[in-house]
Amino acid sequence: MANFDITQIKGVIPAMLTFFDENEEVDETRTRNMTEFLIHAGVNGLYLTGSTGACFTMTAEERCKVVDIVVDQVAGRIPVIVHVGDIGTKKSIELAKHAEKAGADAISSVPPFYWKFNGDSIYHYYKDIAQATSLPMIVYNIQLAGIMDKNQLLRLAEIPNVKGMKYTARTHDEMGALKRTLGKDFMIYSGCDEMAFSGLSFGADGIIGSFYNVIPELYLNLYQATIAGETAKAIELQAIADDFIFAALEYDFIAAFYNMLSWRGIDAGRCRRPFHTYDDSQLEGLKAKIREIQERTQCPTLGMFEA
Repeated sequence: MANFDITQIKGVIPAMLTFFDENEEVDETRTRNMTEFLIHAGVNGLYLTGSTGACFTMTAEERCKVVDIVVDQVAGRIPVIVHVGDIGTKKSIELAKHAEKAGADAISSVPPFYWKFNGDSIYHYYKDIAQATSLPMIVYNIQLAGIMDKNQLLRLAEIPNVKGMKYTARTHDEMGALKRTLGKDFMIYSGCDEMAFSGLSFGADGIIGSFYNVIPELYLNLYQATIAGETAKAIELQAIADDFIFAALEYDFIAAFYNMLSWRGIDAGRCRRPFHTYDDSQLEGLKAKIREIQERTQCPTLGMFEA
């Protein structure tokens, strides 16, 4: 049973990594430890088994296992959104039903991808999944799966049980227009980490992103500054986050997250192939850049990374 209404799911929501052991199996202990780290940091929710969580490298059983572990560890303290996207509608429905049974608060999905599905096929994909559970559905608009235009998104928003949208695109003017059209109870989440301040300024109810795994405190401060109207502070924090992001983008950044977490004292295990597991020696340039950003900005969050 869900613990939170969709309108209560706001703020900073990490798109959580999935944690694997040395044999590339889902690691329960590391998953529980990371869940506690994020809750202790103060995040406002978790978004599970999305692209940051390497969902398409996992079987359905593994995705369900991650959901079971995290929901159990969260124990109703913060909202949990489960990404159930896949190419096949039947596969996504099975994942959605499991998420509901496990106790998730909402589900989300990218549109079906690989084949060029037309607008009607995408519409029925979301409708079929949304009707399969009582959980609110959050449509996920992202370049990796094919950006949907405004008319398509408005059509999807008419589906009963579609109650929100994760908007991972830079066209925040369109995102803001969608929020104004769809109203305060239709939740919109900005998905571009490097544009979190912009997304919130254009009316997003929250931010869902990858880098919130490793620098959640910075984004929590940015979120609080934005909603408090402290614009100069929020812009400054966004600039620090962007310097961090652009440094990480010089590498396979999702793979590098596991190393960066270890630099914060968190045993994150390894990636699942084909993601590349780095040796720390391969990331000396990134570590040096983080050190330089911290020394220049005196950002407390970056001071948590080992020198």
